Amino acid sequence: MKRYCLACVVLMACISSLAQEKDPMLLRIEARGDYGREYVDGETDREASGFKGKYLNVIFKGEFAEKFSYAYRQRLNKAAFSSSFFDATDWLYLDYRPIPGMTLSAGKQVVGIGGYEYDRVPIDLYFCSEYWNNIACYQWGVSVAYDFGADNPLRTAKRSDRLLFQVCQSPFSGARNPYTGASISDLYAYNLMWYGSHGVWSTIWSANMIEYGAGRFIGYLSLGNELRLGRQAWLQFDFMNRAGRGQRWFFDDFSVIGELNWMPCQQLRVYGKASYDKNTTTNGADFCVHGGTDMTRVGCGLELWSLKDEWHERVRLHANYSYSWGVNGNPNGALRDRGQWFNIGLTCRFDAINRKKAATE
Repeated sequence: MKRYCLACVVLMACISSLAQEKDPMLLRIEARGDYGREYVDGETDREASGFKGKYLNVIFKGEFAEKFSYAYRQRLNKAAFSSSFFDATDWLYLDYRPIPGMTLSAGKQVVGIGGYEYDRVPIDLYFCSEYWNNIACYQWGVSVAYDFGADNPLRTAKRSDRLLFQVCQSPFSGARNPYTGASISDLYAYNLMWYGSHGVWSTIWSANMIEYGAGRFIGYLSLGNELRLGRQAWLQFDFMNRAGRGQRWFFDDFSVIGELNWMPCQQLRVYGKASYDKNTTTNGADFCVHGGTDMTRVGCGLELWSLKDEWHERVRLHANYSYSWGVNGNPNGALRDRGQWFNIGLTCRFDAINRKKAATE
């Protein structure tokens, strides 16, 4: 434990020393703690209930030289195994922008899979689909992105698009196959993504080929959509279809997630959410939603901020409730039949260092 803490301090010091005094740099600390109760068929799950610390993150972001920037997030409440300090690192990558609109990245990154539930940072999520609960979404890799955005002359006033291609370690690399018990470390994923903003409609779409065994791939088509319903409300709808060897491409293995949000004022968000995960296959290709799964989850919640400043300076209260039912092909899965879950908690975010903001004051 002492070696882990020392390595964390040294790594953060090295990263912060990269930034020039004249360049923007950010050191952000964020934490979340909850009190929760979970019931299965009316019986309290005492192991899952009570006061629990959920997240404690340290984030560094900054720029050095003319075209380089870096980003680093360490999850301090997650244990790192002795084999790798980076087990508890969500992301640590370097960006290089050779020309306007293009970004080359290398390091530990978010695996490029579409959908708004998947794309949101974990500290801002409370209850999720069975798929989300079982995907290892941070992996080492490289990517190239082209942005038809603010720095690109092809951008129009009501439209912006970002295309990204990524090659990275498979989320199933080194994982134990839930069907055979075997594990393989040398596995890869190939991801093509489109981030779009077109007036009231925004997208996070992806097509993915993810290796789950030597030379064996499961394909994803993940379509995340957001519709703005005026200034105060928006609807997010994700559809993810998964297909492996020996099955139909569509509707044998899929997840659907929908979330309706309403902000009557700047300090309050109210939402309702539903998810449906189904897998009728027997090919053993899906490690996240196991064969035989037919699970539904519905719920609602609210967030209340104490400040009107930017999000990273806020103290946030939250309360949430969800109910799930159906059959989960994974006996150790996150969602359970006739499961009820309630939580209430507090999130704090603040900037220990924010040179960019200080320069404008």
